[in-house]
Amino acid sequence: MSSVVAEISELEERLRLAELAPDSAFFEAALDDDAVLVSEHGEPSLAKSRVVDAHQPGNGPKFSAVTMTHMQIVDHGTAAVVTCQGRFEGPDIDVTLKFMRVWVKKGTRWQIVAGSIFK
Repeated sequence: MSSVVAEISELEERLRLAELAPDSAFFEAALDDDAVLVSEHGEPSLAKSRVVDAHQPGNGPKFSAVTMTHMQIVDHGTAAVVTCQGRFEGPDIDVTLKFMRVWVKKGTRWQIVAGSIFK
């Protein structure tokens, strides 16, 4: 396993835990200010503030379990592409979604610069 794959694996686990907490600070740090996120309807947007707001305590759905499977991380040196499937379970939700995220190393830290979500 390359060091990039190990670093991104760790960040992806932190992202999974941030979904459970919820932990808006993780998303504030992990998402680039100009990250382009494509919705399940194919609509691209600069949605960092929306993602951060959704993970504030008291906002958005609450999950009792978040499980990521089928994760693949492709190392491109100073970038990495992640594809995975996530199951989100909670009192009012049980949904499986597919994700693609692009992480780029900026200085000493990794940030998500692009991503997509599909049902």
